[in-house]
Amino acid sequence: MELLTQFIDIILHLDQYLAVLVQDYGLWIYAILFFIVFAETGFVIFPFLPGDSLLFVAGALAALGQGGMDITTLCAVLLVAAVLGNTVNYQIGRFLGPKVFHWENSRIFNKAALQKTHAFYELHGGKTLIISRFLPLFRTFAPFVAGIGAMSWARFTFYNLVGAAAWVLSLCLAGYWLGNLPWVKQNLSLLIVAIIAVSLVPAAIGYLQHRRTA
Repeated sequence: MELLTQFIDIILHLDQYLAVLVQDYGLWIYAILFFIVFAETGFVIFPFLPGDSLLFVAGALAALGQGGMDITTLCAVLLVAAVLGNTVNYQIGRFLGPKVFHWENSRIFNKAALQKTHAFYELHGGKTLIISRFLPLFRTFAPFVAGIGAMSWARFTFYNLVGAAAWVLSLCLAGYWLGNLPWVKQNLSLLIVAIIAVSLVPAAIGYLQHRRTA
């Protein structure tokens, strides 16, 4: 319970924790951010990592010039992390195949999220890799499901690149452009909560529609 409380505190005050990391590790912050984004998109056991808010806050810190962060370098590093993460996840999905849907007692996979992503994939096809970039949980499972479904490498790569560019650039640049505004500086934690809430709205709507249909 204590770990959960601490994790929630980190998410809600991500700007403060990230600022400390920038001060402590300097330009190594690029490697830290790379690892977080790569892990969230590359491994289905890390869907809880804060992707959207992390990109926004990183862009805001770059705007403030903390730790010598450069927005161009930041976007390039995180874009590579997002693309490589999805690529690894896709390859894992291809390797494991459809049999993962029958792992009833698996403690590694969130089977409910996996099945919902699969249904989303069946409905939207390759566009799922773009849309899901902005949806927690779905973002982590979409490339995995694409690999299970044996989407062609060329088709996957196209949607992977487009989705990664849209996700990284939109959120990092939004943080960068808004980061110097006085209101944003004073209420960055509140803005993080808003980003998380907005990103969860589609999932909440889908859940309510499912309940209504059931």
